[in-house]
Amino acid sequence: MGEGLLRHALAAEAEPLCSLSVVSAGVAARANETVSENSVVALRKVGIDIAAHLSQPVTQEMLDAALIVLCMTETHRAMIQLQAEPPPRELRLFREFMPVAVDKEVPDPFGGPLKLYEMCRDELVEAIPSIITHLKTLVTEKN
Repeated sequence: MGEGLLRHALAAEAEPLCSLSVVSAGVAARANETVSENSVVALRKVGIDIAAHLSQPVTQEMLDAALIVLCMTETHRAMIQLQAEPPPRELRLFREFMPVAVDKEVPDPFGGPLKLYEMCRDELVEAIPSIITHLKTLVTEKN
């Protein structure tokens, strides 16, 4: 859901943000599994179609190529820090840049009811503006 939401938000931005690639991968994901039906429904309710999404495990190549790696939980971040050689410089939590004191982790709704997926979606949506602000800084520093 994070990939679909961030891709959608970046598409509305000016260059070079609208051309950034957004890729989702999991620290414990198996390749080519379909997205959960509740994820599809939760995003369809806000006009985003992720029905064709297939899972993939995170790889060192992905980490090396990434401008930023956004994790949902501290456990995900710790797993990447332990397994990556070297770990990404910009290894952050999805909600880390929010200007207010909120829970920075996004719990995995997997297997839960649609309402749980909608709550997860809303937590991700709430974080998108702060991520875009940070991406603007990263892109400026890179150039």
